[in-house]
Amino acid sequence: MYSLLLSRLALYAKLVRIDKPIGIMLLLWPTLWAIFAASKGWPSLPILCIYVAGTVLMRSAGCAMNDYFDRDVDLHVKRTEQRVLTSGQIQPKEALWVAAVLGLLSLLLILPLNMLTLGLACVAAVLAVTYPLFKRFFAIPQAYLGIAFGFGIPMGFASIQNMIPLAAWVMLLANVCWAIAYDTEYAMVDRDDDERLGLKTSAITFGRYDVLCVGLFYGLTILLLSWAGVLLGYHWPYWVALGIASVIGSTHLYWIRHRERAACFKAFLHNTWFGCAVFAGIFVESVFP
Repeated sequence: MYSLLLSRLALYAKLVRIDKPIGIMLLLWPTLWAIFAASKGWPSLPILCIYVAGTVLMRSAGCAMNDYFDRDVDLHVKRTEQRVLTSGQIQPKEALWVAAVLGLLSLLLILPLNMLTLGLACVAAVLAVTYPLFKRFFAIPQAYLGIAFGFGIPMGFASIQNMIPLAAWVMLLANVCWAIAYDTEYAMVDRDDDERLGLKTSAITFGRYDVLCVGLFYGLTILLLSWAGVLLGYHWPYWVALGIASVIGSTHLYWIRHRERAACFKAFLHNTWFGCAVFAGIFVESVFP
């Protein structure tokens, strides 16, 4: 019985991609940007723990919902055909239960926070659940992903300042642009399969201008983060960090220039360093003003 339970938990861990932390990091970095910027120093330990744990739980719940909605589609994509739900190792209702339990745990985590944050958390939950459906009809679902992955930004400011300043919305818009850039790189890996299945992705929408558009959205990300830095009164450490992030983005463009699957996936994975560079600038500005 014990070994059966462990084997089931191992399958659930694969369902929520615990073995592939890149999704957690791409969700965590903008959240950390916000709570350090809003705190103007070290955030309180409870706030930090709530947001780190909440990020892991919500991303995991999102993966379970994504696989539930895509279980028939994933069967026809080489990269995803062996996912535990698609391959029949777990049942669809199990994925829904996993998502529900993780979502409930996330809700319990944020109950001590203020009412503004609780209201935003409800919006964040809707975004997480509905994102998988957007690739069926929305030409650039990556934009919706950017809102979902960046919603920790207004939530972070709300929980610390009990308000959402303009800088938070500018950061969220920057995250949307960043998500379009990095998730287009990801979509370029599966473009042939997605076209055959009639799905919508930015890689398909941008067509032969895909690399150019990735560069454009990296550029918009830097411009918007620059605006946020001006609003927050940041100094040279932040601008150095944005310079490093710009170099990282430019490196990705060089990698994907021939649209090779492995290179595009490498660029996507490397985006954690883009988010880390931006965080480093905010961290220094906040902790060592």
